[in-house]
Amino acid sequence: NGFQALVNMGLLPGMNRDYRARTVALTANDCGNFRDDWVHLAVDPGTSCIFTKGLDRLELPVRHGEGKFYAPPEVIERLQKRGQVALRYAGPDFEPARGVFPYNPNGSLDDIAGVCDETGRVFGLMPHPEAFHHLTRHPQWTRLLDIEQRRTMSPADWEGRGLRIFRNAVEYVRENLLP
Repeated sequence: NGFQALVNMGLLPGMNRDYRARTVALTANDCGNFRDDWVHLAVDPGTSCIFTKGLDRLELPVRHGEGKFYAPPEVIERLQKRGQVALRYAGPDFEPARGVFPYNPNGSLDDIAGVCDETGRVFGLMPHPEAFHHLTRHPQWTRLLDIEQRRTMSPADWEGRGLRIFRNAVEYVRENLLP
């Protein structure tokens, strides 16, 4: 998983813009096995993450055996204060999972599912947004389609919410990094 690589190299969370020090870890799931399921995610409203701009909640698949986010309490507190916690596992009502399995599928501390660096431009998460690029990739897509068609759904609405994470990155680059 890319998040595991970013954490193991020290690129995330990049505290004090030190991109070499490893200050957090992704360890074995508390349930003791590989998880392949869909999860509810709440976007932290105070996050500086450019990838989650305009999003408040998501449903994405997880597929991992070692996805438990771990950090000492002082590191978690600092990540929260600096707006680096981007996503948290949540229940079906998108309220905090409070560590309850299966809503928090791996036992991540403080339900953390994704973090960014201090700039908001380096982002890692255990769920897979690339797997929800189209409405038909959702396990309940026919039900969602029925609900959305009643709201006069346009073809653009067929886009899965996971794709928005990538669109946000492209928009950020266009607006801030290109001449």
